[in-house]
Amino acid sequence: MSKGTVVLAYSGGLDTSCILVWLKEQGYDVITYLANIGQEEDFEAARKKAEKLGAKKVYIEDLRAEFVEDFIWPAVQANAVYEDPIPVEIAQKEGANFVSHGATGKGNDQIRFELTCYALYPEVKIIAPWRIPEFYNRFKGRIDLMEYAEKHGIPVPVTPKAPWSMDANLMHISYESGILENPKSHAPTDLYLMTKDPQDSPNVPDVLEIQFKNGVPVMVNNLKEGQSKSSPLEIFSYLNEIGGKHGVGRIDIVENRFIGMKSRGIYETPGGTILLAAHLDIETFTMDKEVRRIKQRLGVTFSEQVYNGFWYSPECEFVRHCIAKSQVNVEGKVQLSVFKGHIYILGRESPKSLYNEELVSMDVQGDYNPCDASGFIKINAVRLASFEPLRILPYICTKLL
Repeated sequence: MSKGTVVLAYSGGLDTSCILVWLKEQGYDVITYLANIGQEEDFEAARKKAEKLGAKKVYIEDLRAEFVEDFIWPAVQANAVYEDPIPVEIAQKEGANFVSHGATGKGNDQIRFELTCYALYPEVKIIAPWRIPEFYNRFKGRIDLMEYAEKHGIPVPVTPKAPWSMDANLMHISYESGILENPKSHAPTDLYLMTKDPQDSPNVPDVLEIQFKNGVPVMVNNLKEGQSKSSPLEIFSYLNEIGGKHGVGRIDIVENRFIGMKSRGIYETPGGTILLAAHLDIETFTMDKEVRRIKQRLGVTFSEQVYNGFWYSPECEFVRHCIAKSQVNVEGKVQLSVFKGHIYILGRESPKSLYNEELVSMDVQGDYNPCDASGFIKINAVRLASFEPLRILPYICTKLL
């Protein structure tokens, strides 16, 4: 008797391939789901492998365009991060009561994955093998998994896995674990896959013009080569190419996981880094100062919500709505140079600019009376003068002691 149908978020790698067979051993019918969100993957080989291992059905969906428009573009508007799509729709379509994944019990992935599942499919039951004692006591590491794979005829890569963990999509590649767990250790030079070492990048910059509408890019032009891209997927893919060529978007950080521990991670985000610089520039040019101050705080809140797995929460929906509203007048073109790991802003223009060249000019007085600044300064000095006795008192007490 089958225990029911489970949709497994499947990558075709060692962990999820072993989990597929293990779930079948436990009595489940397994449907595998693999989303193409820009990772380098042989999707047809993954399909054949899942079928060979006994998957009842295999779903592979190309979600690259949706990923850019529905997830990356809101992140660009917020100057923030990204979110991953998951196989909830397949579980509902197939009437599956279970969804499974291969995330570990220490990472943020499990939280993002499962909170999103529960938000979109409240009745679903999650099977997380790496949190089930029968599983993690049986498989204490990759050697145990390799032995299990050999025993059950699960194909595994003939080359050894890199001594770190890697997750990839169109937005970025992240590297952690293994030899990177020592935060003092330098990243190996052969780790990076999306970006060239800036020392080996071209000696001639690429000069780009990125056009924005409602805070998202609608066109990118290479001003030297004459290339233009206009669809969301083309724009982001091209910026990845240019940024990767010049070694843009590498960071090495220690971050705070939602689950309560710090982790060291190395990231490559070439296209996203170019867009962040361009969007910050056109936003400053077109957005009211006080609106932008509030929006910056909302951007931080949005980043935390996404990182912690609350994309589909009511509070995140509210914040996204507010951020989208703030972007109505973020429109125009930014010219920039991409060169040797850096992005240099060269200029900008906008039909909705708040920049007044005559007003700010040091050569033209314009519609501004300099005498008004005296009163402005005196009014602001009132508060500072009121605080001065409190500043002197601690100084005196310290001297007496």
